[in-house]
Amino acid sequence: MASKNESNANTGPANASGEDARAELTAQLEDLLNTLSNKFAGVSSEIFAKMDEMSRRLDNLEAQLAANKDKKSGSS
Repeated sequence: MASKNESNANTGPANASGEDARAELTAQLEDLLNTLSNKFAGVSSEIFAKMDEMSRRLDNLEAQLAANKDKKSGSS
């Protein structure tokens, strides 16, 4: 019976350190997920900003092409 108590005493701290390891792993994973989420949000913002810039540039090119077309048809 004493050996059974000794084995329970050994698994108690081991179990506690296992729970500590799980808690630490969980915290590290949460940090990693938060970091990835923040990076993804930053990249998404950059992509949308680039798309807006390209859209403005295309609008300007279309306006210039339309103006050039009007000038050529007006001078003919």
